[in-house]
Amino acid sequence: MKRTAFFISDSTGITAEVMGEALLSHFPSIEFERHTLPYVDCAEKAHQAVTLIQSAAARDGEQPIIIDTLIDEPIRRIIIESGGFCVDVINSFLAPLGQALNTTSSDAIGRPRIATKNRRYNRRIEAVHFALDNDDGGRINRYDDADIVLVGVSRSGKTPTCLYLAMQFGIFPANYPITDDDLESTELPKALRQHNKKLFGLTINPERLASIRNERLANSRYASLRQCEREVDEAKAMFKRYDVPFIDTTDFSIEEISARILASTGIERQLN
Repeated sequence: MKRTAFFISDSTGITAEVMGEALLSHFPSIEFERHTLPYVDCAEKAHQAVTLIQSAAARDGEQPIIIDTLIDEPIRRIIIESGGFCVDVINSFLAPLGQALNTTSSDAIGRPRIATKNRRYNRRIEAVHFALDNDDGGRINRYDDADIVLVGVSRSGKTPTCLYLAMQFGIFPANYPITDDDLESTELPKALRQHNKKLFGLTINPERLASIRNERLANSRYASLRQCEREVDEAKAMFKRYDVPFIDTTDFSIEEISARILASTGIERQLN
């Protein structure tokens, strides 16, 4: 089955996308065509969105799904009149939450407070800069400042996981690539020895690793299954020898990998 889904917001649309994807993921038998419509913050833009929704309905012969985070009620009424099936992922919770807090919501558009006064935002920006500066063993002399150092063979997911940890949680991550030279010795790489408590390993299924590497360097020794099997096996042995916790990233998303790392290490999310 195929259906069209719209993520509509009066701000960036990120919340609508995240919540919407979480909901839609429970219906794997349906193929969704997704459209994100951010900054629908006036009647004119709402009517433009309605035109798109009704066009999708006419094309599909099915009612489009609308995941929205609209705060302004008149704007939301325009969207409702489109005939799509609307899921309100903000207002559904605001009233009950207000009752629990014995107050009312501000009804302000849910833009994050991204001014320089926002400590969490600033920390996330600094964390992203740190992750980029310390990517792929870039600055091993700064591992003292890292909250965590991800270790793994090339293309095992270190860089995207570091960036997600930084952007989402304000964590200062570094990562170190295990190379052929590192695997020639049974010792932990010299750059990592004094940071053993900060290390966390990432492994991956060799077949999946070979597939990823072939997209980059097809038919090379680097991408051969034999080479991938050797690197993964020896990296795992190193992790076990030095009691480095690790997870297999093969079947996990970046979000899941990050959540499992935080749960395993006890590193606190910097949410304040």
